[in-house]
Amino acid sequence: MSQVTREIVLGNDQFLPIQPTDYNKFLVISLGTGSNKTEENFTVKEAAKWGIFGWLNQKGASPIVDLFNRASADMVDIHLAVLFQALRSEKSYLRIQDDALTGSTNSIDDSSKENMQKLVQVGNDLLKKPVSRVNLETGRFVEIPGAGTNADMLTIFAKQLSEERKTRGGD
Repeated sequence: MSQVTREIVLGNDQFLPIQPTDYNKFLVISLGTGSNKTEENFTVKEAAKWGIFGWLNQKGASPIVDLFNRASADMVDIHLAVLFQALRSEKSYLRIQDDALTGSTNSIDDSSKENMQKLVQVGNDLLKKPVSRVNLETGRFVEIPGAGTNADMLTIFAKQLSEERKTRGGD
């Protein structure tokens, strides 16, 4: 969205006559890679005893890398949620994210056939889940009452895109 806004501000003909704050004219689907916010890996007492090397390697994980990755993803979620809410364009933004992954499905290093099948199932399950948005106070995703499922919202977006294409003279 930053790049699109930049192009509008710079006067790119492909985006005119849209204004930089016309977020309701866009449909944004943000697909997350999943995370595990429900599992607490380490306590504050444990972390307080780590030296520099402890932050690099604990129980087969790298807490400092995990911390930065999670913080970066959370900031993107929160930034977009705030932006679309501030511009009263929440219905133009769909975030699909599973923040309760466990075991191998939460690992970026396991590309085994078994784990790939598990991830396909996670994706299918996400389609059945209710549309949710990040709660700006807790950072957790909460269901949006009456919004239907992620599959329902994707269908609505697809219909809107199809209508827009017809309006522009596409097939």
